[in-house]
Amino acid sequence: MKHEIRDNLLAALREGRDPWPGILGFSDTVIPQLERALIAGHDVVLLGERGQGKTRLLRALAGLLDEWAPVIEGSEIGEHPYEPIAPASVRRAAELGDDLPVTWVHRSLRYTEKLATPDTAVADLIGDVDPVKVAEGRSLGDPETIHFGLVPRAHRGIVAINELPDLAERIQVALLNVMEERDIQVRGYTLRLPLDVLLVASANPEDYTNRGRIITPLKDRFGAEVRTHYPLELAAEIDLIGQEAELAAEVPRHLLEVVARFTRHLRESSAIDQGSGVSARFSVAAAETVAAAALRRAALVGEDRAYARPVDLESVPTVLRGKLEFAAGEEGREDDVLEHLLRRATADTARFALRGVDLDEMASEVSTRPVRTGERIAARDVVAALPQVAALTAIADKLGAAGTEDPGPMASAAELALEYLFLTRKLAKDESDDGDTVSYG
Repeated sequence: MKHEIRDNLLAALREGRDPWPGILGFSDTVIPQLERALIAGHDVVLLGERGQGKTRLLRALAGLLDEWAPVIEGSEIGEHPYEPIAPASVRRAAELGDDLPVTWVHRSLRYTEKLATPDTAVADLIGDVDPVKVAEGRSLGDPETIHFGLVPRAHRGIVAINELPDLAERIQVALLNVMEERDIQVRGYTLRLPLDVLLVASANPEDYTNRGRIITPLKDRFGAEVRTHYPLELAAEIDLIGQEAELAAEVPRHLLEVVARFTRHLRESSAIDQGSGVSARFSVAAAETVAAAALRRAALVGEDRAYARPVDLESVPTVLRGKLEFAAGEEGREDDVLEHLLRRATADTARFALRGVDLDEMASEVSTRPVRTGERIAARDVVAALPQVAALTAIADKLGAAGTEDPGPMASAAELALEYLFLTRKLAKDESDDGDTVSYG
């Protein structure tokens, strides 16, 4: 089976096909290490903080298996018709010969995943005596009374164990023989089953987890340990959000960039417990929250099309605050920290997106004729209130708002420019009496 994975991986590399569809940000770091481990035929453990795509990467391994594989029909452990290994299958093969029934299984069924939990038992992973089979008249000494667990049933496939340190240490011991001698031991039985499995696992770095550890003998049996990471490049973070988020409204790329920068600032902040990490799921949830805020705003003001604007970013810190772990001593400052980092992300995005655009004339006009924006101001009203200055055309071109009659893109682009002028102290911003809108001027 490991030769099968190696051959399919090498074929994909030679043909220029991507063996890892949907995996972003790992092409120059994690992927080469994982590919070398698979070519070497090693069992692998992925080590990294939460939300770094470890599970998604493990699931992508199934794509390296042959699309269809022959198995003995009725076999509990998916044996090859020419290589039966379980006592029952050996007996059937001897009795039936060429009449042994064969079926085909898709590669998706040859990938087995188990979330490690403290209540996981040896019987779940390896197997146990089946009392039903004993009640049917078989003796306890008959190896056919064994009910195989998850690992033997993944014969000729991939077994993935998520959060391996969460397995009790005595349960981890049960995997030692599987990984080295490739046999299983169940309540006094020792079946020499030449299991053909690739065992892969995910784990959090041991330097901060208090839930458990991978025992040393088991860690030694993994041929490769591959460290994962959060996206190193901003573009990869944005692409990841675009790929994973299910957006209820259209969110322009400049707002996705604000979300991505916000997440990256959180990962660098001393106010956030970096031991727990800031998951990529935070970015995805933030983008979905922005889209939901835009859809709600469109319903409130009667817009036919929901298009996200910078005002919708204000919902992110309050909704997603619970997904973050703050460092000790930051009690009471959580909202201030999040607001500050979100403003930094907005300013950084606008500075990069609007570089080369002269906003001074716009600032001068708005200072005398304020523009009202906010949750209860429709996009058409924002656009109607904008001063007719040359910078508007440049802003529209830079932020993809040109060439459309829909006021949403232009309102979103203009709001970002106005927010940038406010954050750079070229404009003031005040809340209106109703508390729902603000004025720049």
